[in-house]
Amino acid sequence: MPKTTTPAQYILILIDMVEQQGIAREPLLAGTSLAATGVSGIGARVSEEDFARLVGNAFALTGDAALGLHLGLRCNLSAHAVLGQAFMTCRDLNQVMELFLKYYHLLSPALYLEFETRGERCYLTTVSTPVQNPLTFAYELMYASILNTLRGLLNLPDLALRVEVPYPEPAHASEYYTVFGDDVHFNAARGRISFAAALLDTPLPSSNPALRALYEEECARLLADLEEEEAVAEQTLRLLRKLEGQYPQMPQIARMLNFSPRTFRRRLEQEGVSFQQLLDKVRAEHATRHLQNSRLPLSTIAYLVGFNDASNFRRAYQKWTGRSPREVRGGH
Repeated sequence: MPKTTTPAQYILILIDMVEQQGIAREPLLAGTSLAATGVSGIGARVSEEDFARLVGNAFALTGDAALGLHLGLRCNLSAHAVLGQAFMTCRDLNQVMELFLKYYHLLSPALYLEFETRGERCYLTTVSTPVQNPLTFAYELMYASILNTLRGLLNLPDLALRVEVPYPEPAHASEYYTVFGDDVHFNAARGRISFAAALLDTPLPSSNPALRALYEEECARLLADLEEEEAVAEQTLRLLRKLEGQYPQMPQIARMLNFSPRTFRRRLEQEGVSFQQLLDKVRAEHATRHLQNSRLPLSTIAYLVGFNDASNFRRAYQKWTGRSPREVRGGH
């Protein structure tokens, strides 16, 4: 069965970071497929299960509660491989963001993001993160990596971001302020970062349109290969997110993904998930965005995500997310 994978360069950076603390490689690789093959046998991508075990081992061996932040700050443009090279050839940051939104699944297939510009700010919102690693680690790694990449692209070593994360303030919260600046907020309804929209027009000194086209062609090829190996659950989530407001029934989705309903159901069962769980996950994402970013009445939001009755939607949303629509709309 296809599995979610992580680019090997992130694993190699993690291994190097831990070894620089004087920790032997053997206990770090324990319990992973790399324990047998060694780093010399690593391919272009590593299974998410191996990455999760490596992260767990690194936490235990280093005792570093802020491991995600420290790893993210090591992820520079070269760590993102061909996509990082493509970023450098873009005309400006606006073009970088367009490229990133098309191809970020090369960096994390299970990650889903939304980007928008409102007024003088740009917002990059995290819809969902990979589930194998701790939530705090996932956000720390992602947001610190984005910050480090932006600093490198824009040549702004002191660039700070507004950061919102959907969990309580951890014991190492002071490191968040050291990394991101003072504008950090915990217990947010959703994770997101934002920065001044004026930065989008920043020209990049290494812009090269011809080289960018070549790099983007390679990104497209790699993404197509990755999607061919993608788990059926991930294909389903991706399709449902594109069909916002429509929410077809299971047989229709099966046909759209070129499966018979029976085969589609069996493949999902093999992956340990049901179609209803995936549908509810996507409806919760869409409802949350409406609650946070619009003043639509609750009855309208309920209708947009497939409910005829606001009270039924309210109960379902509480079940999906553990929060009431009022709490999310109020930013709690």
